[in-house]
Amino acid sequence: MVRSSRAHCLKGFKSHGDGYHTWTEDEIAAFEAHHPIKSKARLSMTLMLCTGQRRSDAVRMGWQHVKGKLISVRQQKTHASLQIPIHPDLEAVLTHPPQTHLTCVLTEYGKPFSPAGFGNWMRKMCDAAGLSACTSHRLQKAWARRLAEAGCSNQEIKAITGHETEAEVARYTKTADQKLMAQKATARLVSSRDDLNSANHTAKVS
Repeated sequence: MVRSSRAHCLKGFKSHGDGYHTWTEDEIAAFEAHHPIKSKARLSMTLMLCTGQRRSDAVRMGWQHVKGKLISVRQQKTHASLQIPIHPDLEAVLTHPPQTHLTCVLTEYGKPFSPAGFGNWMRKMCDAAGLSACTSHRLQKAWARRLAEAGCSNQEIKAITGHETEAEVARYTKTADQKLMAQKATARLVSSRDDLNSANHTAKVS
């Protein structure tokens, strides 16, 4: 007699998420503390973080894409063309490397990184900073979280990350600090009420 296995009837479970750890503010600060502003590691992390882009886009960013206070990105995955304002943190690191090559970040042999090679190298840079849970992945999500915590709308966030749907943005910003966002929302409400009261008072006086 053939014995049936109960496991044969069970469906494989679906894993939620991609398994990559999202950088916290403390981890970003630790990376910056270990890798000084003139280092290639600091440039690489800041380039990904402050543009909200994937590693496949970061390895192709070059000085020819920097125009004044903007950096142009054509995303490899989505083919979206973006014009992203250069954040002061990124501007600070871009002033140091020599602008003699087409790409901002180069291997030790002076060649552009492949996305996989860049990921492996960044893994080592994270380990050197004592951040074993961090990789080049999820820096984009960390930037989206920062934008959400700053009160940016989904449309504003999509204009930087290149995401197309509300669901994608929601997935990337769900780790935003609830307490901080609630405090900002309440502050805006109070400010709005004060402005309304002031306007009403002015109308009565006049």
